[in-house]
Amino acid sequence: MVDFGIREGEDFMIRVTGMDKKRFMLNADHIEKIEEMPETIITLTNGKKYIVLESIEDVRNSVLEYKHKIFTYDI
Repeated sequence: MVDFGIREGEDFMIRVTGMDKKRFMLNADHIEKIEEMPETIITLTNGKKYIVLESIEDVRNSVLEYKHKIFTYDI
């Protein structure tokens, strides 16, 4: 599963791992498309693409978990 965490200033991001094994965060609200070819390629709404080690299912689940956490956040 892709790690996601709600941290100050990072509450709109999911964590992924690049092909160089470095972890970074992407804005989940800017993901337009996720493909597997066989690598997982995430395309953002600005056209920028990222190749990540996580599976397409893991990225999808991470985004869904993030959205669930955001929309059910208890104030």
